[in-house]
Amino acid sequence: MARILVIEDEAAIRANLLRFLRLEGHTPLEASNGRAGLDLALAERPDLIFCDLMMPLMTGNEVLAAIQLEPQLRATPFFFLSASAEPELLERALQMGASGYLTKPFSLAQLRAVLQHHVQA
Repeated sequence: MARILVIEDEAAIRANLLRFLRLEGHTPLEASNGRAGLDLALAERPDLIFCDLMMPLMTGNEVLAAIQLEPQLRATPFFFLSASAEPELLERALQMGASGYLTKPFSLAQLRAVLQHHVQA
């Protein structure tokens, strides 16, 4: 069972993602802004992180940059969640060290694929 951190400021999206992760047999951790998400990542060292791109207090880019500075977290799979499908954002995310980028609304099949490739139940 993997511990998966969801950093998402939209409560409905966060709740749906947490519910899905529980049903898939994982232990979700949650944060409603970037700062809280970074603090939780440092404290809990999750197996995978889903992080919204545009959030209050810290953007997803800032969260990823901070995580990249932490040796214990640097290798943690990190996926951006965003409503924007601009190719430049995806390219920048990958250049920064993100494992991938899911465009909202994402499908359950997309989430399952990420989980199958990056964590073990």
